[in-house]
Amino acid sequence: MSEIAPPPEFSRPIQVERIGRGGTHVDIEAGPDERAALARRFGLVSLASLTAHCHLRPVAGGMIELTGMLRAALEQECVVTLEPVPARIEERFEVRYALDVARFRAAEPEELIDMEAEDPPEAIDEGTIDLGEAVAQHLAVSLDPFPRAAGVEFSGTGETAATGEPEPAPEKPKASPFAVLAQLKGKR
Repeated sequence: MSEIAPPPEFSRPIQVERIGRGGTHVDIEAGPDERAALARRFGLVSLASLTAHCHLRPVAGGMIELTGMLRAALEQECVVTLEPVPARIEERFEVRYALDVARFRAAEPEELIDMEAEDPPEAIDEGTIDLGEAVAQHLAVSLDPFPRAAGVEFSGTGETAATGEPEPAPEKPKASPFAVLAQLKGKR
């Protein structure tokens, strides 16, 4: 039995057939309920705004290219103090879509991953590209993975520099299994 994916929180589908030869410009903005749902999805304190200017155009190989600029105002939780950390994101993004993604993915060897190589195209689902979900995914990768409140850093003294509160103790490295065996062997 296959699981059905939940609908995206921020969906702005566009029919590929509406994209003219010269391309199509679309501006999108997340509403309050969509921003609240995206904040929950990405573990944000809040998402005050999310907009994107998108341009879709046909390109060689029967693909559609989406280029855009997303802008967001949000708050993340500080990894040290758990205080809200305000952030503004302004990122350009690009995604290619194709009806037949299998031909692009079959050409790639699965064992080797070239980090500099162009990403394979995304699938066009039933003649539709979801601009909202594309923007949401690019917002996710643009988030700071370790947000810190202003002036907060680990001081090495056992307290955080900004608050003077106890700093989490560093974890002790685990002894390797071979070191444990050597100790046991030496006790005989």
